[in-house]
Amino acid sequence: MAARSNRSKADQDPAQWLLPAPDALCRYGAAWTAMKLRWGLAVDEAERDRLLDIVAGCGGTYVEFTPAP
Repeated sequence: MAARSNRSKADQDPAQWLLPAPDALCRYGAAWTAMKLRWGLAVDEAERDRLLDIVAGCGGTYVEFTPAP
């Protein structure tokens, strides 16, 4: 993620901000989901709905994570 794009994101979740590059959404959604699963973090309804919208167009994308110790 470019520095400018990262600054525009700040601390927003996928319900409030998405990468401007549509071809990166599947990878971003998978990475976001893996981070939430790894650390056992909560997901609010708007965030969950946006992630489900993303994954609907991501055939063949897998979420891999290792639970945090």
